[in-house]
Amino acid sequence: MSRARELSPAVAALLGVGAGAGAVTVAGRLLLQRQAAAARQVIGKPLGEEALVADRTYGKSLGHPVDLLLLGDSIAAGLGAETPRKTLGGQLAKRVSKRTGRAVRLHTAARVGAETSMLAGQIATLPPTYRPEVAVVVVGGNDVTHRVRLAESRAHLAQAITALQERGAAVVVGTCPDLAALHAVPQPLRTLAGLLSRQLAAAQRQVAADLGAHAVSLATVVGPFFVTQPDQMFSQDRFHPSGVGYRRTAKALLPSVLAALGEVDEVPFGHHPPTVG
Repeated sequence: MSRARELSPAVAALLGVGAGAGAVTVAGRLLLQRQAAAARQVIGKPLGEEALVADRTYGKSLGHPVDLLLLGDSIAAGLGAETPRKTLGGQLAKRVSKRTGRAVRLHTAARVGAETSMLAGQIATLPPTYRPEVAVVVVGGNDVTHRVRLAESRAHLAQAITALQERGAAVVVGTCPDLAALHAVPQPLRTLAGLLSRQLAAAQRQVAADLGAHAVSLATVVGPFFVTQPDQMFSQDRFHPSGVGYRRTAKALLPSVLAALGEVDEVPFGHHPPTVG
C-alpha cells in the first residue's frame, strides 16, 4: 500500500497526522489494520458465502412482466434474509408487482463479496438477448473495506451503468450504506469506514446523475432505521440486513424504481432523478 493511500485526508485526520504524531500514526495505522482484519474474519461467517435464491416470477397471473435485474454485493444478493421472499430482490419484486399491476421476473446476478470492479463480470453472465427493463445496483461496502481507490470505483460503476443502458435498462443505483451504522465494528475503524463510505456514496450519486441513472441515498432513506433499531434491522452477524432490514431497504428503493419504470413522476427526499436525459 502506497504512502499516499496510507495517509489519505480521512486517515490523516483520524490519526492526528501533522501534529508531531508520527508514532501515533504508526500505532493507529496498525490498530486499524488489526481491526479490519478481525472484522473481515467475522463479517458474514455465520451466514455462509451464498445468499438464498429468490429468482422467480412474482405476480405471475398479472402478465406483461417487468424484467428486474439486481447487481452488486451481498446486500443486493440478500445475504442474511431468512427466506428467499425476504431477500432484497424478493421484497422489491413483490412491491413492484403490487404497484404496477404487472408480473415481475426477478434475476439476481449480484454476488456476496463483490466490489464495484466485479459488476462487469456479473453483466457478462447475462444471456446476450436478456433485456431487463430496470436494473438495480447496490455496491460499495467491499470497496471501502478493501481500500479501493475512489476513482477506480467511480470508473467501474460508470462502465456498468453504460453497459446496462446499452441493453435498454433504466438503472437505479442504491448508494453505499453508511458503514458508521455497523456498531459491531470497533472504533476508530467504524468512524473511518463511515467517512469513506459517505465519500463513496456521494461519488456514486454523481456518476449516476452524469449518466442518466437514478440514485437512492441509502444512508439517508434507510440508514436511520439501522442506527435506531439494530436488533431488528441486522441479521445474526450484525453486519448484513435481516429480512426486516431488507424490507425497509426495498421500500426505500421502490420510489426510484417506479420512477425509472415511468410509473411515478415525483420521488421523495433522498432520491435523485437523472440530471441528463
